[in-house]
Amino acid sequence: MRIVVVAGHAPSLVNFRAPLLDALVARGHEVIALAPPEAATATKTETVLRAMGVELSRYPLDRGGVNPVRDTRTILALRRKFLALKPDLVLPYTIKPVIYASLAARWAKVPRVASLITGLGYAFGGLDANQGGGLAERPRSLSRQCLTDFVVRLYAGALKHNQAIIFQNSDDRELFERLGILSSGQRVAVVGGSGVDLERFAPAPPVLAHPDTGAPVFLCVARLLWAKGVGVFVEACQMLKRRHPQVVCRLIGPTDDVPDAVPGEVLRRWREEGVVEILGAVDDIRPHLAAASVFVLPSYREGTPRSSLEAMAMGRPVVTTDVPGCRQTVEDGVTGFLAPPFEPGGLARAMEHFVLEPERIAQMGLAARHLAEERFDARQVTADMLAALPLPENAAPAACGAPR
Repeated sequence: MRIVVVAGHAPSLVNFRAPLLDALVARGHEVIALAPPEAATATKTETVLRAMGVELSRYPLDRGGVNPVRDTRTILALRRKFLALKPDLVLPYTIKPVIYASLAARWAKVPRVASLITGLGYAFGGLDANQGGGLAERPRSLSRQCLTDFVVRLYAGALKHNQAIIFQNSDDRELFERLGILSSGQRVAVVGGSGVDLERFAPAPPVLAHPDTGAPVFLCVARLLWAKGVGVFVEACQMLKRRHPQVVCRLIGPTDDVPDAVPGEVLRRWREEGVVEILGAVDDIRPHLAAASVFVLPSYREGTPRSSLEAMAMGRPVVTTDVPGCRQTVEDGVTGFLAPPFEPGGLARAMEHFVLEPERIAQMGLAARHLAEERFDARQVTADMLAALPLPENAAPAACGAPR
């Protein structure tokens, strides 16, 4: 088959989709990747993909906000690409590529479309298909609700003719079912996120305390967006350091040109205050994870956060929020702690466990590695994704539940 994979950010093809692309090529499929032009990373990404046997082509995409003119241009550009490439299967991931590529593929009469739902983003923040039957976790503004209603309609129309939809957590699948986005006859699966390379992210010796301060080192790795909870992390560190000034808090991650990005003046103020060491983006996160005691991710919602999986694989306990995507990465009280979302105080209390009981660092870190091996091995996750795709070697699509 000729398979076109549609990304919203070119480096993600290498950072998150490489195992899947490798597996598709190994099965004899012709794989073409589409991504927006990004000059800073274009050469490196294209070189890596070419070595994998994947061709990279470009299409226009405005990643931030909703602009009808620009978004229509994206759909038309994708339709032209599909008409020219004549793919047997289109496989988009992330919100805009899923919606726009699904619509464009339908208009271009592509025979098969399968979407990877890797997270629901800003529009769905504060929504959860919880056991009580409701959806709201926190008060939502009228503008946020209107945006959610609009995106729900887009998803429902775009995914209507998808043969398969693959989620990264069961909460997102249940929310789509509750909102009426899924259609009968679709193959629906849930997999363990993008998985993690257990050999590359090998266990590192536990760090019970920083050698200079004698207290744990807390590390948050995330894009510098409010929705990733980086503001909550900074406030929690401020609270924690008032009680335990010797603890070390670090924040690593790139800035982003989207509406939800933390403004530059806020980042400058955080650096000046010095409560949190803000290190920016790094090429290899492993040395920083190895130097950390505990990993922290207070995100508002995720698909399945790769950063948490990498920390778990290296034997680091995880403190994260009790929200879709994040809660699947922690066995509360065993591999780390779940904290209430949006609450710096609750996050600080969860982090404080490791200051008061440093022996938990090694115990929970070992349990976290075992959890990564059991549920999030990239090889098994890739196999699960392949099994869910409408490929010739698989059975005809039929509705199913989560394979894992």
